[in-house]
Amino acid sequence: MTLPINGTRVTGLDVRCQNMTACMAVSNIVKSSLGPLGLDKMLVDDIGDVVITNDGATILKRLDLEHPCAKVLVELANLQDKEVGDGTTSVAIIAAELLKRATALVEQHIHPTKIISGFLKAKNEAINFIAKNMTLKTSELGKEALINAAKTSMSSKIIGKDCDLFAKIAVDAMLAVETLNDQKKKRYPVKAVEILKVTGKGMRDAHLINGYCLHEYRCSQQMPRLIRNAKIAMVDFDMRRLALKFGVQMLMDDPKEVEAMRAREYDIIKERIDLLIKAGANVILTTKGIDDAAIKYFVQEQCIAVRRVDKKKLKRIAKLTGGKLLITLADEDGLESVPAGSLGSADLVEEMSVGDRDILFIKGCSSTKAQTIVLRGVNWYMLEELERSVHDALCVIKRVLESGRVVPGGGAVEAALSVYLEHIAVQMSSRDQLAISEFAQALLVIPKTLAINGGYDAAELVSKLRGIHAQSQSKSAEQMKEQVRALNRGQQSKEAEKAKKLDTAERKWYGLDLENGTIANRVTSGVLEPAMSKIKSIKFATEAAITILRIDDSISLAKKENPRDPSGQE
Repeated sequence: MTLPINGTRVTGLDVRCQNMTACMAVSNIVKSSLGPLGLDKMLVDDIGDVVITNDGATILKRLDLEHPCAKVLVELANLQDKEVGDGTTSVAIIAAELLKRATALVEQHIHPTKIISGFLKAKNEAINFIAKNMTLKTSELGKEALINAAKTSMSSKIIGKDCDLFAKIAVDAMLAVETLNDQKKKRYPVKAVEILKVTGKGMRDAHLINGYCLHEYRCSQQMPRLIRNAKIAMVDFDMRRLALKFGVQMLMDDPKEVEAMRAREYDIIKERIDLLIKAGANVILTTKGIDDAAIKYFVQEQCIAVRRVDKKKLKRIAKLTGGKLLITLADEDGLESVPAGSLGSADLVEEMSVGDRDILFIKGCSSTKAQTIVLRGVNWYMLEELERSVHDALCVIKRVLESGRVVPGGGAVEAALSVYLEHIAVQMSSRDQLAISEFAQALLVIPKTLAINGGYDAAELVSKLRGIHAQSQSKSAEQMKEQVRALNRGQQSKEAEKAKKLDTAERKWYGLDLENGTIANRVTSGVLEPAMSKIKSIKFATEAAITILRIDDSISLAKKENPRDPSGQE
C-alpha cells in the first residue's frame, strides 16, 4: 500500500543521481576560478547590481539555488569562509567530487553505510597525515612565512600582480593588532583592522594607517580637526531638543510658561553635555542626532562631536579604546552622572581628507592597537573585490599566526594524501578499501583543476606529481642509510651525497609550478597555506558529502494552487 502524497517522491539510486548532478553543477560553476590562473565570474542580480569576483563563497552566496543539496554546498563554503577565510572554492569542489565517486560506488551495489565508514576512516587518516608529515612550523620560517602565505592567498585574486605590496600591508596590520586573551594566549582580531574604500588613483596607492577610521565626520566645521590625548565618550542617546512624546499634552495659562518649557527642553541637553565634558570627554560619538543648539555648546568647549555613528562601530571603538557604550546617564540615585571608566582614550583623534571625502581617524587606541588599510581603485566593483581579497589574506595571516603551522600549496598536500590513502586502501581486507581508494582519487581533483585552469596537460603533470610523492613516501630510514652507503662505495663526493639525500627528503614539498608548467619545491618557492585551511576543507567536504549520501528518499510536496482562507477568499 502506497502513501497518497500531493507531490512527487524519488527514491534509491534516482535521488542519489539527482543530488550528485545538482552538486556537480554548482562545483562546475566555481571550478574555473580555482588557483592563481583562475578566471573571474560576473554576477548580475534581479535588480541589475553587478559583482565581479572569483571568491568561491561570494559566488555561491549570490546564486539563487532551488535544489536543497546545492544549498548544502553554499552553506559549506560559507562555513569554510567563516572558520578559515580561505579555501572556499576547493572545499566545494572536493565535496562534489566525493559525492560523484560515492554515487559511482552505489551503482556498483556497495552499500552507502560502507562508503560512509570508508570516507570517515580516510578523513581521519588524512588529517593525521597532514598534521604529522606535511606541516611546517612558522617559528622556523620566520616572518617570511606570513608574507608568503598572504601572497599565496592573493595570487588567485585581482591583486595577484601586486601581491608583494598588499601582503606586506596585511602582515604589518595583523602584527600590530596583537592582543592577549584571558588565558594569556596571543590573538589577532581581524575586526581590529578596518578596510576603507576610496575611489580615485590606482590600486598600488593603497597604504596602511595606524588607527581606526570612521566614515562619519565632524558636525561643524568650527570644531577642531585634531585633538591630542583624546577622551572619547560613546553614547546611544539623542542630543537634540527633548520634545514631548506623542500623546502627551501640557496645558498652560501663561505664555511665559511656554517659553520656560522650551528653555527647559534645551537645558536638559545642555546639562547632559556638561556632564560629559566635566567628566573629561573631548570627543563625543553618538548613534543618534545632534541639533544646532548642542553643536553650539560643543564648539564653545572646543570638542569634536560626530553623529549617526553605527552602533556596531561604537561597540568596536569602545573595545579598542577601553571605554563603554553609554545607553543612558541615569544612575542608581535617580540622577544623571557619567560612570567612572566609561570614557575611552586615544593618543590622537584627527579628521583627514582621503580622496574626495573627510574621514575621522582614531589613532593610538589604549586597549588594542587598531589599523586601517586604505584601498584605492578606479571604480566600486574593483574596490569591493580588493576588499574581499585583502580580507581573505588577513584571515589567512590570523590562522597562520595563531596555529603556527603551514603546508605547501600547489596541490602538494592533495597529491601526497592520494598516494598515502591508496597505500592504506591496499592493506585493508574489508569493503572500506573501495571507499578509501575513491577518496584518494577524489582529492586529485584539486591539482587536476589547477593544471587545467593554467592551460597545461593535467594528466601528465598530476602523474609526475604523484610519482614524486610516491618516491618520497617509499623511502624509509633504512633505505636512506643504504643509499648513503652505496654512494660512499661508489666514491662520490660528499656534496653529491648530501644533495641526493636532501633532494629525496624534500620531495614531499613538491607541488605544481603553474608559472612554468612544471613540478617544483613549493616551500622554497614560498607557496604556503595555513595547515588549518587544508584540514578544515577536507573535514567539512567529507561531512557535507556524507550528509548528502545518507539521503535515499526525497519527497517534494506540490505547491497549493489558489490557497483560500476559512471564509473562502483567495
